[in-house]
Amino acid sequence: MIDTGLMKETLEAVLASGGAAYADLYVEASRSTSIQIEDSKVEKLLEGTDSGAGLRLIRDGKTSYAYTNELAKKAFLQMASGLRAAASEGHFSGKDLDLVRRAPAVEYTVKIDPGQVPLEKKVSMLKEAEKAARSYHSSIKQVSVTYRELAQKVQIASSEGFLAIDDRIQTIFLINVIAREGDVVQTGYEPIGGAMGFEIFDDTPAVEAALKAAKKAVMMLKARRAPGGRMPVVISSQAGGTMIHEAVGHGLEADLSQQGLSIYSGKMGQKIAADIISVVDDATIPGKRGSFRFDDEGTPAQKTVLIKDGVLTGFMYDRLSAMKAGASPTGNGRRQSYRHRPIPRMTNTMISPGKTPAGEILKSTPKGLLVKKMGGGQVNTLTGDFVFDVQEGYLIEDGQAGPPVRGATLAGNGPRVLMEIDMAGADLGFSIGTCGKDSQGVPVSDAQPTIRVPELVVGGAS
Repeated sequence: MIDTGLMKETLEAVLASGGAAYADLYVEASRSTSIQIEDSKVEKLLEGTDSGAGLRLIRDGKTSYAYTNELAKKAFLQMASGLRAAASEGHFSGKDLDLVRRAPAVEYTVKIDPGQVPLEKKVSMLKEAEKAARSYHSSIKQVSVTYRELAQKVQIASSEGFLAIDDRIQTIFLINVIAREGDVVQTGYEPIGGAMGFEIFDDTPAVEAALKAAKKAVMMLKARRAPGGRMPVVISSQAGGTMIHEAVGHGLEADLSQQGLSIYSGKMGQKIAADIISVVDDATIPGKRGSFRFDDEGTPAQKTVLIKDGVLTGFMYDRLSAMKAGASPTGNGRRQSYRHRPIPRMTNTMISPGKTPAGEILKSTPKGLLVKKMGGGQVNTLTGDFVFDVQEGYLIEDGQAGPPVRGATLAGNGPRVLMEIDMAGADLGFSIGTCGKDSQGVPVSDAQPTIRVPELVVGGAS
């Protein structure tokens, strides 16, 4: 913890001259553990701590930023002096700040601090999961298991006169299984993660996730090549919200919209999706990977409605993009660490559940492709065009999940797909990830109900 007096003095120093419209100071202290086991051996075991501070000055819509890993008065005042020099012209006469601590809009409880769990127990859990996956079938040739934890304490002081403090804990488990028979190689991947402590394994034990990944890899060895062409596609809630995150979410981040790099630029209040589609970004959901008490600018976490009944109702703003738009920040100002300036980022982004029972969507689709797990992909935010890999897919035959298929891809246009979705289930499934943008990565989760697109281009065998 940095003394509030020092934070106040630093902000007053950077505002002493230079015509600054806004300034904030972000202080972070973190502790991390990373373990990787491969081929029954511990390949990597890293533990470390990091701390530092970033000082930002916004004037006339332009940002100056400095950071230091030295949490001392001299370093803080040097940052302030450097930023004053960067914004030397102006008429700001100085400001006497009073920092009042903000209360969070939501609270989170961590039941088991992973930092208090012995390292030996973590390694033992990973070895057990690796062994379970490897022993599942003789076709399994390689298993990689990764565990990461991050405990982070942040303090954000603003020239608006507030102080926000957040304690964050992230726990994540990843397993990747490779199976091979002859020339056919398939993978099974299963992640567990969230803004939770070690209790995350009470709901989903590591061995359970390992067996799920192993089963998927082995099953896909026998899968036929996916047929190519245009066809109905049902994307199960089990697939999570990868598509909504990539094909739609980034286009609703305010900085991309303001730069004209989004297909949704200038479309506020217009119909951009089917009537049954609403999209929200919500950092207030307990335990989800994109949740927090405050964003990295000190704005309280909130739920932001982006699309309501098919109509574009909002964008995701950080403070700078909100200033430019004459809007209020939405709690989407995020940064990877004190070394990075905050930018608009998603948190937990999802298509809201509809009213149709998920099972009815499949039953009402005589043939097509059922997607249960999405893979990686590419999206052009300017046009909305996307291509995604399907990690786990099945042919739909007579309204039921038929044989598994491999090698499928989905190609289309995000805005067009949003308009064409004709069924949305009453269920909701989440996926987790680390979202990259402007050379920064932040933890996120995505979700969607089971949805049906009446026609989508499926890449596969001719």
